[in-house]
Amino acid sequence: MRLSDFAALTQRCRESDYGFAEFLRQEAVLELHWPADVLEQWLYDHADNEAFLQDYGNLELSQMGWQVEAISTETFMAMPTGPSDTGAIEEFARDPEHWIAVRHQGPHLGVRLAWDTHGTWKRWPILLEQSLLTPLATGLQLVEGRTRVGVLRGRRRQGAVVAERHLAWVGRRT
Repeated sequence: MRLSDFAALTQRCRESDYGFAEFLRQEAVLELHWPADVLEQWLYDHADNEAFLQDYGNLELSQMGWQVEAISTETFMAMPTGPSDTGAIEEFARDPEHWIAVRHQGPHLGVRLAWDTHGTWKRWPILLEQSLLTPLATGLQLVEGRTRVGVLRGRRRQGAVVAERHLAWVGRRT
């Protein structure tokens, strides 16, 4: 299964009254055995996104498994994202307070509190083992959460409260 295999499904589910709940009930989605948060942040939100299809369209999704891991701030400070998003993290890092301030409604309630209290994000970003993309590569790559990692980098540079480790979903070959 590839990312593009979910494009029409995500569009159909987003246009229906049942949305993500309907998406979660689909056979192809169930076959992945992925956590709902990863399904929503990556497949549901981005399966029809051209940039994501360019960056991740060749991945065999059924050969990936997910774990929550604590990743150091230092790792996030240098972590790349997909080629289509080059520069995006640094753009968000330029004004982290703006990106925190605009996230204050709906699912973003509590974002400021999480940063000010714990020095980390409210929702875990999505990372991939780079060897899934390039066989000889090492390390992790950010798939989803560019704003969150940008805020982290910006706050760190400004000397604001930043935790030493941050939870993230990490996809690895099964």
